[in-house]
Amino acid sequence: MIAFSSIYQTNDFADTLNTALRVDEKKLPRLLLVDDEPRLLMSLCDLLSGRGFQLFTASSGKKALQQLETNQFDLILLDLGLPDIGGHEIMDFINAQKIDANVIVLSGHNGIEAAIGALKRGAYGYLRKPYSSEELLKTVDNAIEKRKLETENSHIAWQLECSEKLYRHLIDSSPDIIYTLDHQGQFTFINDRALRILGFRQDELIGKHYSVLVHEEDLERAHYVFNERTFGAPASNNVELRLKCQNNNEGRIFDNTLRTISFNSTGIHGHDHKNGNREFSGTYVVARDITDRRRAEEAVSYQARHDILTDLPNRPFFKDQLDLAIQQARRSNTKLAVLFIDLDRFKLINDTLGHLKGDLLLQQVADRLKGIQRPGALVARLGSDEFTMLLPSIQHSDDTQHVAEQCVACLHQPFTLDNQEVHISASVGIAFYPDDGDGADELVRNADIAMNHVKLEGKNGHGFYDDSMTHAYQLKITQEHDLRRALELNQLEMYYQPQIDVENGNIVGAEGLMRWNHPERGLLTAGEFLPFAEENGLILPISDWMIGAVCRDILNCRLAGCEPLRLALNLSPQYLDRVDFFKKLQEALVRYDICPDQIEVEITENICIRNPQHAIEQLNKLCQLGVSVAIDDFGTGYSSLAYLHRFPIHTLKIDQSFVKEIQDEHRHSPVILAIISIARGLGIHLIAEGVETDIQARYLKDAGCRIMQGYLFHRPIPLQRLISLLPPKSANLPGS
Repeated sequence: MIAFSSIYQTNDFADTLNTALRVDEKKLPRLLLVDDEPRLLMSLCDLLSGRGFQLFTASSGKKALQQLETNQFDLILLDLGLPDIGGHEIMDFINAQKIDANVIVLSGHNGIEAAIGALKRGAYGYLRKPYSSEELLKTVDNAIEKRKLETENSHIAWQLECSEKLYRHLIDSSPDIIYTLDHQGQFTFINDRALRILGFRQDELIGKHYSVLVHEEDLERAHYVFNERTFGAPASNNVELRLKCQNNNEGRIFDNTLRTISFNSTGIHGHDHKNGNREFSGTYVVARDITDRRRAEEAVSYQARHDILTDLPNRPFFKDQLDLAIQQARRSNTKLAVLFIDLDRFKLINDTLGHLKGDLLLQQVADRLKGIQRPGALVARLGSDEFTMLLPSIQHSDDTQHVAEQCVACLHQPFTLDNQEVHISASVGIAFYPDDGDGADELVRNADIAMNHVKLEGKNGHGFYDDSMTHAYQLKITQEHDLRRALELNQLEMYYQPQIDVENGNIVGAEGLMRWNHPERGLLTAGEFLPFAEENGLILPISDWMIGAVCRDILNCRLAGCEPLRLALNLSPQYLDRVDFFKKLQEALVRYDICPDQIEVEITENICIRNPQHAIEQLNKLCQLGVSVAIDDFGTGYSSLAYLHRFPIHTLKIDQSFVKEIQDEHRHSPVILAIISIARGLGIHLIAEGVETDIQARYLKDAGCRIMQGYLFHRPIPLQRLISLLPPKSANLPGS
């Protein structure tokens, strides 16, 4: 972007400059003829007409003054002996009003006093009556020519003045420093821009040697720059120098373009007349301040190599440094280690407390990892909650193990996020060069595999890579591929666990639970593959499939002649965060002609506190569509009565962990009783899940919970089995 500053400080300056530079149209000289004798006035007009003049007349002094007040004239032929106002008085008026016009006096007086009075008042000429025609014409022509020359000279002087102001303004307004030095390197001129940037006054620099401005470390280079004596074509050198600033210890950097000029008789070149050689007279310098540009370049370069959030080296920079370390280790025949550090439970923190708290946690993690003292160690953030550490010049594996233990220990200590204490842990994988790989990518990948093995073993620890882990890693890749193929080959299926009204034993709803008909491993439950899907970004297409599958199954129930049934489906927080999830659900309802009140979306408590306003907006869209909302596993997370008031929630589900605690129907379970009271007080539906014994069912029924699901009643079953359990649609219902 280029910013332009106005050349002209005022409109008047611009107008006068334009006037000075504009070529005026040629105008005829304007003459005013003043005489009270009509015959003489007519004679003057006849004599001057046809000679390229514009003629105006006045037969009295009063009329002459009126003409002077309303018009401009180049020349006035003035009779002194006017009866009303004398010629001297008219000339006094001309001088008082500063009227720009020459005056030729025509007088019949013979006395010398009249002539002296006219000349004192600035008359150009004085002619006594009677005068000859030739004398008059010659005097008039001389006066007009003199005025023309004066006008042209004035115009040229004005143009020069404007040009000088313009170019001086351009130099002073230039974003560059412009100055000249004499042959001894002393300042002879410096523009205002230089004074503003460097903080000096004119008198502090003019006549001083350039070295007073140059940084001490750049003086030797400045000597060659400022003493350029190249002749012929103008020399141009782009050299960066640091110049000192007044009352500022910070040196600024300048990209100097220097031109050497020798003066001649016109001030351009100088000659040694004794031997005829050209002589050096001084240096003209244009210097551009590039301090901010250099800082911006350094900032951009730094940001390109570092993570913005944690200020740690990023993945590309870490890889470059690892490549260099490998080359050095190869030359010196030494080892190095790569640690791959992944946070445990970070996703839970991020989802429950929000991304801002998650970012704050990552910053604190980075600070702790940077605090681990190890010569030459380099800590980097690869992305998300993944960090790496390079340990060069490893002598013993015990050294690396000690660093890994430090990483695990420091991250196991509690973190404080805005006065809230949270706990995480870390899993660390370790790979060595050259034992576990001879390239940067291979070492990082194998350290990552070792880290994943630690997670499978229970997290919160460290482990070394070995070849057997590669097989497990490949299995993970295969599982991701198989899950993607499962969507394409229609291997996923919805099972349903009925929800029973224990008062009459009727099925009043069912919770949809996904199953994977794996061609080799058999029927897999959602818990066996959905966590993997969330980790690898497959939960979004799987959720799209689930919405379509549930709507299709509701349609099949209707086609089978069953009573309308509400089916519940669990949606991942990742899916609800999508802007288009509402649109996808609405399109599925329309495509299968499903009544929205037959769908209930189950969400976890965590989504309500992670981003409350966003959650309210998303859930309100569901309610506007006619879909109900249930809180799954209520009481296990960050339960709050506040969000039950703010959020459009229709159903609470008592988590099975509370139900399992019911061992004696006569023993109170305060958590369950509290949840039932909350639901009853707020007018919210209530469902108990995980009911497996008669004791649990009787206790819940007596406490006021009628709707239950669990193995006591039904296990999750395929759609056709569910249809066989549903009563046929009543004949008297509309649409039957």
